Parts: sequence; structure tokens; C-alpha cells
Amino acid sequence: MQRVFSGIQPTGIPHLGNYLGAIRNWVTLQSDHECLFCLVDMHTLTMPWTPQSLREQTLGSTACLLASGIDPKRLYNQSAVSAHARLGWIFNCVSRLGWLNRMTQFKDKAGKSRENHSAGLYVYPNLMAADILTFHATRVPVGDDQRQHIELANDIAKKFNHDMSIEFFPEIEPIISPEAARVMSLRDGNKKMSKSDPSEQSRIVLTDTPEEITQKIRRAKTDSEALPSEKEGLEGRPEAQNLVTIYAAMSDQSLEKVLSDFGGQGFGSFKQALADLLVEKLSPVATETRHLLADEHHLLQVLRQGAEHARNISEPIVQEAERLVGFLR
Repeated sequence: MQRVFSGIQPTGIPHLGNYLGAIRNWVTLQSDHECLFCLVDMHTLTMPWTPQSLREQTLGSTACLLASGIDPKRLYNQSAVSAHARLGWIFNCVSRLGWLNRMTQFKDKAGKSRENHSAGLYVYPNLMAADILTFHATRVPVGDDQRQHIELANDIAKKFNHDMSIEFFPEIEPIISPEAARVMSLRDGNKKMSKSDPSEQSRIVLTDTPEEITQKIRRAKTDSEALPSEKEGLEGRPEAQNLVTIYAAMSDQSLEKVLSDFGGQGFGSFKQALADLLVEKLSPVATETRHLLADEHHLLQVLRQGAEHARNISEPIVQEAERLVGFLR
């Protein structure tokens, strides 16, 4: 059974894009892989944060992941497992500046003010490589925009193996599902759904009430044309494409099937059908999340037990990596 690692930043309650793009896939992977799912709180420090918000958001993310069906034994927070930081430092010394300079995500996040950002934001791909390889994980579910980070992780592993003259770290295979829904903002079909968008109407979070979901879908930006009957008719219509994509993903249908059912109709009836579908699928998650958030002790216990499980796997691997580089123990 192959080992899978994946992580998500605990930056608040996940939204619909997180659910369809990652969380739902994690639940499926649990059935036939040895999985470790991590709340990467150390990565959160690469951008502005406050201690109180980090604590609250980590607990909120934990509750939502559990409510979505993640096995509690597989879930932990990154900072509770020191192997991440220890191997991350080794990889900082293995990785090359030229490799990091090619990372497009740093350029996107830093923008024109890169000199004002933390060193952590620059080197976080090295920590991401350590996150995976501290468990000798061989498969990682990622979006297509993360493919470059997996390539870097493999370059780091190969250089470590070459420098130490041993095949120690395995090659990582990215799991990039072609069916994974790319969910866009409800206010702008050209932008990804994001927690950082100042408009709460741009996203559906997994704790939204049925009334909030219905209202947000009704207010979602659309155009004046009816829905097309064929996929090609969505070209150049990003908002229509987004809503149809969400419906297809939530109902486990193809875009073609959705358009066959709703083609020719206006957005009024389609939005109502989409809102009803989202309420049906997400309300149980919201209810269970609120139930779990009422018991902080239980959430902390889940994370502690998950961290113990992660340490049992990672410690022998990272201790051997430390021995290989010459650290005395």
C-alpha cells in the first residue's frame, strides 16, 4: 500500500474550493492508501498571522476536516512533529538558490514587494519537500499549480541521495486528478475562490447555513444568456462555466450531463437547483463541524494522537537522514 501525504494551511474554515479540490479527494484516498493529512501551521507563518487566530483557525480546520470524513488517526498539526523542521533545515542546505528562484508561487505571492517578505516564504518549498519525504511518502495529491513544488522535492531528494551516495529518499508521484473541480469566485469567474477575497459573497464556506448558501448562489454573478446545451457553449462565459462545474462536481456528473439537463434554461431555475444541491451535501458537514467545535478538548486530543502516529513513522526516517549527513546523536 503506497503512502500518501497531503497538507492544508489552517487559515480558517475551508471553502467549497478546498472541499472539491482537495478534502473530498482525501476521503476517497483513505480507502486504499496509507494516508497522513497535515494542518501545515508552520507554513502559515510565512504570511501575516496572529497567535490567537492561528490557534482558532487550526481548531476550526480540524473540526471541518473531521466532519468531512477524514479519519482522525491520520490527522495532525505540523508543528507537533519536529521531524518536519529538522529535515526542512537539512533540505535548506541541499536545495540550490537557482531552484528556488524558479518557483513561480513565491513570485506570485510576493509580487513587487519581495524584499519585504520573510525568508520563510522564499524557502517554504524546501519545507514542503520535507513534509512529504519525512514519511517517505511516494504519492501526493496536488493541484496542477503545485506540480512545480513536487518537481523541486524530487530534485532535492535526488541531490541528497547523490551527495550521501545512497538511494534513501524515494521519488514522489503527484496525483493530479483531471476530474478535480477548479472552483472560482462567485463574484468573478476569472479568479479562484479564496478566503482572502474581501467579499464574503465570493465564496461558500463549509459552515454556511442553508440560508447563506442559497443567498450566495442567488447573488452569484452570471450573464444574460441561457445555459448552453453543449460544453463548447461555455467558452468565454467564466461565471456560467464556474456554476456548471460546481453542480457537476457536487452531483458527480459530467459537464455534458448537467448541460443536457439544464441547457436552454435561464439561470434562475438553475441557481435554485444548485443551491438545493449544495444545501443537501454541505449541511451535514456544517452541523457536525459546529458540534465538534463545541468540544475543544476532543479536537486537541485528536491532534495529539495523530501527531503521535506521525512521529512513529517519521522519527526513524529523519534520524537516519541526520546520521547520514553526519549529525551526532
